[in-house]
Order: sequence, then structure tokens, then C-alpha cells
Amino acid sequence: MTPVLTTLGFVLHPDRERVLMVHRVARPDDDQLGKYNGLGGKVEPGEDAASGMRRELREEARIEVDSMSLRGTVSWPGFGRHGEDHFGLIFVIDSWHGDIPDANAEGPLSWERIDRLSELPMWEGDRFFLPLVFDEAVHQFHGCIPYENGRPTGWSRTLL
Repeated sequence: MTPVLTTLGFVLHPDRERVLMVHRVARPDDDQLGKYNGLGGKVEPGEDAASGMRRELREEARIEVDSMSLRGTVSWPGFGRHGEDHFGLIFVIDSWHGDIPDANAEGPLSWERIDRLSELPMWEGDRFFLPLVFDEAVHQFHGCIPYENGRPTGWSRTLL
């Protein structure tokens, strides 16, 4: 089965100590209800991953990207609602412009301290790779977090 190709972006605040997160509380049928997450979504047919990330940020936060970098990838076998595999490209957006709204269709947007992200409710598997996203000693990471019945069953990674 072909994995669902997704983007996940972490927009840095100009102070470099906080990152923009969405608290997904707007839709009762949301698979991520109650969780905090970065911004992003599915890459559309005919779209490259960087363009998809830019589009998602335009749609979800009303910002235009000036500079971003690919921090890594994560493969999530079995992650989908019906066991679909997902594959995500993880970006950090370090320069942008625009007026971020208080909320989007998924829920409120807020600037959260990077050093306190682990205290927020989020996908259990995100705790494995999130520290690597912001670790300047890591050039790039590529990880795999298999899921079964909505829970991660492992974590493997390669650091470049």
C-alpha cells in the first residue's frame, strides 16, 4: 500500500524559544482531538513536499514562508484510522511573514516554549522525534514509528 505523504512544519517565533502549535479541539470527529501539533497536512497530487508545506502554512496560519529547512522524515506504518501507512517530511520554518490568526479550522494557535513541548498533550510517538527537530547538533534525522491500535510499538532512527 502506498503511504499517505504528509508535511509537518514547526514555525519558529522570532525569539527562537517558541514554536507555533495548533491545539486540535475544533472538530469532535478529529483523530487528533485534544492534541497539540505542528502545522501541515497531506501533499496534494502534482505538488512537491516543499510547496505542500508552504500551502498548508498559508491555509492554516495565513503566513508566507521566507526560509525553511527539512529537518527529517518519519515513517508511521499503521498510523492511519484504518491502518494506513503515513510518511511525513518534517520542516522548521525559521523566517516568515504574515498575520497569524488566533485559531484555524482545527483549533486555537499558540506560541509554545520549545523546552516545554513535552508537557503538552500530543501523539505519543511525537515525543520520540520532536527533540531531534530542534537539536542543532543533528543535521537531519530519518525515523520510523510503527503504530498498532493507535499506539507506537517502536522507534528507530538514522541521524545524518
